[in-house]
Amino acid sequence: MKSTYLEMQDVLDQLEAALQEKRPFSLVRVGDGENIVMSQESVWPMEQVLQERWAIKANLGQKGLRLPNLKMRDEVAASLKRATIVGVLPRGDSTIKAPDYLKRPLTDMIFAHYGIAPALTCHACVNRELVQVPRFWQMLAGKRVLLVTRELDELQAALVKEPYHLDIVSTLAFDNYDQMDETLQWIQTHQDDFDVALFSCGVNAVILAERTAALAGKVAIDFGKANNMILKGRAN
Repeated sequence: MKSTYLEMQDVLDQLEAALQEKRPFSLVRVGDGENIVMSQESVWPMEQVLQERWAIKANLGQKGLRLPNLKMRDEVAASLKRATIVGVLPRGDSTIKAPDYLKRPLTDMIFAHYGIAPALTCHACVNRELVQVPRFWQMLAGKRVLLVTRELDELQAALVKEPYHLDIVSTLAFDNYDQMDETLQWIQTHQDDFDVALFSCGVNAVILAERTAALAGKVAIDFGKANNMILKGRAN
């Protein structure tokens, strides 16, 4: 099956239709972190994974997960198979700072290994573009928003004001993968209380967004570094 690559306006069209029709929708993204998590004992030996700078940072508590974690590896791969739209880095892309071998070449190896073939793809940094487009915020106007991130107070304070005006009805502090089960449990239990969920929690957001769409039937977005764009005006 050939995947269809969506430009940002196409992604917005898909998102708008899902909101209007009140159907499950998940937008998730694959960058170097997702690649490293999925490469554990699949396309790379664990020893090689753990030597990567990203993995070392993760094990210092900076990425919301610790490695090795084969359960998470399998959950990320499963979520990528089921998600509505999967953001991938184009070949030769320089938007993110990681070395090239951790980007699209590794994604291609991993997708081949797991048989991941998303029907719809877009640019992995689509979230950074979305937050700069008024149409995205207009779509969320009047929707009940669930916000899940580490930087809750700061992000919530920014999003309820100009120019965003979001109606944030619930917030969940999410710091690391150990909170995955209780967070998904809460989301399932409170599925009638929100319309859209925004997740800024690293690689965890891939699982959280896809499962929220599946379990709660909602629109769920892996918001990634968009929180930095909102708070600092830049992605990093």
